[in-house]
Amino acid sequence: MNGLALETLAAFILTSAVIELTPGPNMAWLAIVAATEGRRPGFAAVAGVALGLAIVGVAAALGVAALVTASPFLYEALRWGGVFYLLWLAWDGWRDGGDGVDKMPFGARMLRYFRRGLITNLLNPKAAVFYIAVLPAFTNPTGDALTETLTLSMIYVAVATAIHVAIVVLAGLARHVLDDPRRSRIVRRTLSALLAVIALWFAWTTGRASF
Repeated sequence: MNGLALETLAAFILTSAVIELTPGPNMAWLAIVAATEGRRPGFAAVAGVALGLAIVGVAAALGVAALVTASPFLYEALRWGGVFYLLWLAWDGWRDGGDGVDKMPFGARMLRYFRRGLITNLLNPKAAVFYIAVLPAFTNPTGDALTETLTLSMIYVAVATAIHVAIVVLAGLARHVLDDPRRSRIVRRTLSALLAVIALWFAWTTGRASF
């Protein structure tokens, strides 16, 4: 497979799984969506997350992500954009998504969650850092760098998507016990508060001194 040994692929898949299983913005937000809105909105969000990760992976393979991380201004703009977007999502969840989302047509609702998943990951500098700092360690120095980078990027997206789907399925089980508005509000606000904490942690860990 383009110079990638099976042992290397296995190690990369394991590394990707460990990274994705670490609590982060995607995990918390997808749990909020699936537990309070249902699995179908959760799957739409997963699709947006996957596309965002794939776009960042392609950008990294073409050198665009490296340019962003090399520019303090662009990196900080991306980082703080992501932090504030996560805080906005947390606030939106805290106020029970009170913007008439339940009255939207089905297609519009799915597009809404897809778009949010996409934006969240396009504004995630840690994804770019993973593609630039971690992924190259698994490529073959004598192989086709572009092909191998794209291949590993898509494998990472596949692993991340599988884990995100599992999160949505598991969190969606809680949907059946959240028919009571009071319980639903408590769970939504608890998860939203957790997402806000993760956003602040995200701001701390993505600072230049953290790398």
